[in-house]
Amino acid sequence: MVVERSRKSILEVSFPSISGRINFVTLMRSLGIETDQDIVNSVSNDPEIVKFMLENLEEAEVADKEKAMEKIGTRVASGQAREYQIKRANYVIDRYLLPHLGNDEAHRMLKAQFLGRMAQACFELALGKRENDDKDHYANKRLKLAGDLMEDLFRVSFNRLTRDIKYQLERASMRNRDLNVATVVRSDVLTERLVHPLATGNWVGGRTGVSQLLDRTDYIATLSHLRRVISPLSRSQPHFEARDLHPTQWGRVCPSETPEGPNCGLVKNFAQLVEISTSAGEEKQFKTLLYEMGLKPIIPQLVGMEEVPTTYATELEALEEAEEIKVEPEEEAEVDVFE
Repeated sequence: MVVERSRKSILEVSFPSISGRINFVTLMRSLGIETDQDIVNSVSNDPEIVKFMLENLEEAEVADKEKAMEKIGTRVASGQAREYQIKRANYVIDRYLLPHLGNDEAHRMLKAQFLGRMAQACFELALGKRENDDKDHYANKRLKLAGDLMEDLFRVSFNRLTRDIKYQLERASMRNRDLNVATVVRSDVLTERLVHPLATGNWVGGRTGVSQLLDRTDYIATLSHLRRVISPLSRSQPHFEARDLHPTQWGRVCPSETPEGPNCGLVKNFAQLVEISTSAGEEKQFKTLLYEMGLKPIIPQLVGMEEVPTTYATELEALEEAEEIKVEPEEEAEVDVFE
């Protein structure tokens, strides 16, 4: 999802399953924050930002939630009946707008609060009150390991199986046939969707080369191959900053092991002594510690907010060194499966 500010300081939002951009105020009202005061409060109380928000409210396309839903409905189901447009608008907002925060109506207020924080960051950047986020900082990156990739593959494959079961049931009902589990649930639909990507390396989402033959030239080559990190960026483009070493890679990524040629800097390897956390411990325990340190609780899924987070980072590191909190479970096990 992207929140953008136009030259006239009007905020617009774009997210999957909808073409073009949607007015920020329209989207906020569709999520349940209808009054001008509530919309401004959800963004910021800074006088300079409030001034920008007043300009957005003056350019607002709708004045209430119902009109906002109708507006979005015309974008996601153009030419359809009004009832279907509103139904489709509700579905798109719940399923495709910030799905990691929830995918039902109960989470809409949470999404509105999250959108407000994004708008605040956008205005602060325009006012020079914050710097651009460093996209090459390792805290702003996400590494997809084998489990994450298999999760993506299974989710897509299982959804395909459920759609096929629905189709088989509808066809059997229309032809007045007796239902049979063996014919309705076709196991090969799921099996083929799992086996083919593993055999070819062509993954969901257009990724290629995900599964590979393990390099068994020698022990070091095997370790190197198992720790390989591949960037999804195109090899044909310069991407100088992405290829360069970043200070946050220290101790995590090997600074020297990378191939020559177009893949230089885009194919990296974990450092030989790096450890990947397989469990973050008890979430409730961490939340309790943070609140005791003075963190202000806000909304679910977001633990809290703090202007100077380095204080908490220092204290948590001290607690971890003193073994008062555990990042990893006491019993660890590593399982490597080879064929």
